[in-house]
Amino acid sequence: MASKQINLLDFDCAALEAFFIELGEKPFRARQVLRWLHQRFCDDIDAMSDISRATREKLSAIAEIRAPRVLRDHTAADGARKWLFDVGGDNAVEAVYLPEDDRGTLCISTQAGCMMDCAFCSTGQQGFSRNLTTGEIVGQLWRVNRTLLAENTVTPWVEAGRAPITNVVLMGMGEPLANFKNVVAALKLFLSDHAYGLSRRRVTLSTSGLVPMIDMLREACPVALAVSLHAPDDTLRDQLIPLNRRHRLNELMAACRRYLERAPRDFITFEYLLLDRVNDSLQQAQELVALTRDVPCKFNLIPFNPFPEAPFRASSRERVRAFQQVLMQAGIVATIRKTRGEDIDAACGQLAGQVQNRVRYRLNQVMRRHDSRGGEEDCHP
Repeated sequence: MASKQINLLDFDCAALEAFFIELGEKPFRARQVLRWLHQRFCDDIDAMSDISRATREKLSAIAEIRAPRVLRDHTAADGARKWLFDVGGDNAVEAVYLPEDDRGTLCISTQAGCMMDCAFCSTGQQGFSRNLTTGEIVGQLWRVNRTLLAENTVTPWVEAGRAPITNVVLMGMGEPLANFKNVVAALKLFLSDHAYGLSRRRVTLSTSGLVPMIDMLREACPVALAVSLHAPDDTLRDQLIPLNRRHRLNELMAACRRYLERAPRDFITFEYLLLDRVNDSLQQAQELVALTRDVPCKFNLIPFNPFPEAPFRASSRERVRAFQQVLMQAGIVATIRKTRGEDIDAACGQLAGQVQNRVRYRLNQVMRRHDSRGGEEDCHP
């Protein structure tokens, strides 16, 4: 049975201040609690020693610290690590940790399942159950940081005792912008100096192209933006990404240009999954150059990771390189994403989780690192 206690992980700074005011407490208590939660990864209200006992007792009576429970934890041969988290109601979501020499990146989920139904994605094929709460989104980062610190995992990019996750990408299960309110609250925690204190440049949100929500994110909490493009024309993109039937490519490009006015980076990352003989011709690469001519951008070319009953094949290495060369000759930075965690199904497009409710929501119900020489890159746009 789900707990009826208030989950403190659900609150960003402003919401927690309002909560403490309602309790008759000073607003600064919120900042104290945030530091205990997201910098010390405390799981016990009574351990918050700089808060009076009376306040702790009042808080404990109505609230708790509740992060998703770990169901499985697998580490790949290349060091990538995947957690399966229980989010209740027979639903589970996945998060993937990608350690590098100079950073630790966590790819997190925002929904149990996904309603976008993209033809090339195993997550989309398994249906949609529900949006995750703010606490369930942030709880993935909280849980992984806490686990790695407890294991004393070597993290050369941070000081001893500091949180090992330096970059967050919202590229796991789900369409982040279809869960706008909870995702924005989570983003504000990632950025807050009283919580994780990450730079806007180190937090990336990936979207399949919910144009109105891109504009809303621009106003509410602009972070680095990655757009799943995957086709140079509307006809093909309609087949690969059904959302395109609602928001055409010209609308999406216009939204990207507007977003750049407030973005922390001066470019949009376009993610492009290469499917053999579907979207990987030299002509299609040239069409991409024309499509994005007025949008400062870089391309992250992604090798297709097959899943059971997938109707596509991965493009050959030769076709990938030839496609990349067309973009680079036009002056566009184009990198090839390294495949990480493939042996534990943690690679791009392989996250599936366990979703029991396969009901499809109609779409109208929701509103590198590298230079121009090219090369391989990981999951960071």
